[in-house]
Amino acid sequence: MQRAAQREDRAQQQTRGKRLSRVLVCAAAVPAVLITAACSSDSGDSKGKGADSGTQQSQSSSNAPSASASPTVQAAAYKKLPDACAALTKKTLGDLVPKGVSSAKKGSSNDPSRASCSWSSLDNNGVKGSQFRWLNVSLLRFDSDTARGSGDTQAHTYFAQQVKDAESVAGAQNTKETPLSGTGTEATAVRYDLKKKEGLFKQQTVVARVENAVVTLDYNGAGLAGEKTPDADDLTKAAEQALKEAVASVSSANGGSSSSGSASSAPASPSRSASKASPSESPAKSASSSASPSKSATKKS
Repeated sequence: MQRAAQREDRAQQQTRGKRLSRVLVCAAAVPAVLITAACSSDSGDSKGKGADSGTQQSQSSSNAPSASASPTVQAAAYKKLPDACAALTKKTLGDLVPKGVSSAKKGSSNDPSRASCSWSSLDNNGVKGSQFRWLNVSLLRFDSDTARGSGDTQAHTYFAQQVKDAESVAGAQNTKETPLSGTGTEATAVRYDLKKKEGLFKQQTVVARVENAVVTLDYNGAGLAGEKTPDADDLTKAAEQALKEAVASVSSANGGSSSSGSASSAPASPSRSASKASPSESPAKSASSSASPSKSATKKS
């Protein structure tokens, strides 16, 4: 009986031991299942995130702005210049340089964007003295450029510098600047007196911009060897009329009508370019050498 009871106890103990082993095995298996499930879940999320990321990249690339267009600049209105020596009519030349209508001296530049011509006149009255006149027409055209700006902007810059230079001639006296209307896009007249050993010279510099071209007209007069000094108002009036004619010649050379120009916007800032033609030789050599402000005086810096 005792042994049977002992055997039964042992059997019960063995049964309990087996049950406990199975419980421990199952308990050990649970974390593995959980880990496997967690891994499976993470794997699905990462795939989903990857897909979402690819979709977002695709959307962002499709929404990215296209490359900006190349910068553009307004095209220049005038493509060529007239012959500077033909910019004024014979009648006008007869009024300004009566003894020098056929004395035209063309500028030496081969640049098609610039042109110049000068005339000189000496009305020699013997012992009574003589009347001297010198006239120069300079034309400069600017092409539009993405780096430097529109032709109009560059032309305005040059126009402003021409006016400034005319106001800054060394030795000039009684300098007077007057804005002009009805001549090109913008225009200004500068006049002054310049005393030389040959006499008192009355200088007129009139400058006009018409779109992308600039016209500069220099005109001076002097009474030499005792002759009466010319009236500055008369010289200025003649120079302004000649300027209108030269401006109209720019339009005509480009197939336009002979208009004195229309108003347009005016930018700013200075830049120096074309040099003025020197006057041609005249019977009075000393007077001729004094005619041009660029020769007769050094400009202030």
